[in-house]
Amino acid sequence: MNYAKIKWYDVSNGPGVRVSLYVSGCRNRCKNCFNPETWDFSYGKSFTKKVENQIIEGLAPDYIKGFTLLGGDPFEPENAEVLAPFLERLREKYPDKSFWCYTGYDYERDLLTGKKGDMDTVLRILNCLDVLVDGRFVEEKKDLNLLFRGSSNQRIILVKPSLETDEVVLWDEKTVV
Repeated sequence: MNYAKIKWYDVSNGPGVRVSLYVSGCRNRCKNCFNPETWDFSYGKSFTKKVENQIIEGLAPDYIKGFTLLGGDPFEPENAEVLAPFLERLREKYPDKSFWCYTGYDYERDLLTGKKGDMDTVLRILNCLDVLVDGRFVEEKKDLNLLFRGSSNQRIILVKPSLETDEVVLWDEKTVV
């Protein structure tokens, strides 16, 4: 797997100061995507154990509230296979930090039905996340006033309660994660 960039002090992709990993590779190719260079699976640098360890170290300070995964798309099967064990490692090391992920895929239709690769791998990732922002970016629904998303069709989902109740539970600004 390749990654496009790492933001060590990101304040745009989840609450608080976060470390954000932008993976390479996305088949959605949304019109006017914010990161079109990340569509290419070979773009950027190789995601190695050394990079994993740098991210783990980068999350150590108390002022870093969490980790955000975006791209590209983390749920592309080529990416998910590498990210599942990494996220499990991160979650074990930092059980109290929040983990957010952005995907252009739909939570119920694509992720929970097995349409996006190996279902076990998808669930391994979902079980590490606190929040999932799902849905393609839709230019016609772009709204600069939205918090942590680009278009009004995208949802901010609380993953654990959604998995437990088998119904989508949405995040709001009052929810601490």
